[in-house]
Amino acid sequence: MADLVCNELNMTFTNPQTGDAVEALKNINFNLSKGELLSVLGPSGCGKTTLLNLLAGFLNPTSGEASLGGKHIDGPGVERGMVFQQGALFEWLTVSKNVDYGLRMKKTDAATRKELVEKWLDIVGLQGFGDTPTYQLSGGMQQRVALARCLVNDPDVILMDEPLGALDALTREKMQSLVLELWKETGKTIMIITHSVEEALLLGERLFVMAPRPGRIHKEYRLPFAERGLSESLRDIKQDSHFGEVREEILTMIWNMEEEIMGRA
Repeated sequence: MADLVCNELNMTFTNPQTGDAVEALKNINFNLSKGELLSVLGPSGCGKTTLLNLLAGFLNPTSGEASLGGKHIDGPGVERGMVFQQGALFEWLTVSKNVDYGLRMKKTDAATRKELVEKWLDIVGLQGFGDTPTYQLSGGMQQRVALARCLVNDPDVILMDEPLGALDALTREKMQSLVLELWKETGKTIMIITHSVEEALLLGERLFVMAPRPGRIHKEYRLPFAERGLSESLRDIKQDSHFGEVREEILTMIWNMEEEIMGRA
């Protein structure tokens, strides 16, 4: 079982101009089991992206440890795939060349690359677009390419940093459904950062609300909506009374945090 574990994880940055220390994260502890779907949200400055960057291996913690399957995380690794807000694609390459980039870096043979690329383009709804220049695609289609590029490398964990934030409302809803389908079909462990309370509720069987100064896990929820979203309309789920109650509770929680930050509490 490739559990993703944070044990007393702390991250402090030093302001280069003043020399002051800023606690970005303090005492982060959790265990994310294989196949779990976790969403994380909170006010700006609560350390969401810093946490994701530590788990991706882009940063090293000041103290504490993050590990995957018992192996210490101290840098990027193929067992952890990353999907960014804007996709971070090579827009001058074709869709297929973007998707098979990691496979080429691993020197996977051409026949296997072709087979895997076609498989994942089909799964994410881009069958027939392999030879299309990536810059010609819409934002939603580019995010599908980003998902395929991540999944084709078969990571144990998928880390998603605001992957749907730049999309229009209708495309975002379709992509939310796709994320749920991929979660169920692949059995991958997924952690998604979002600023949207509704999205966090829909895409998290577990949900962390983080608080700032220093960044920490303020409250955890265990929710039924992601599982329900596999067979029910997301729009119908949003009308559910339980969904509305939790949404309002979290919105109030984050509102109060923002007020405290602004000194109006």
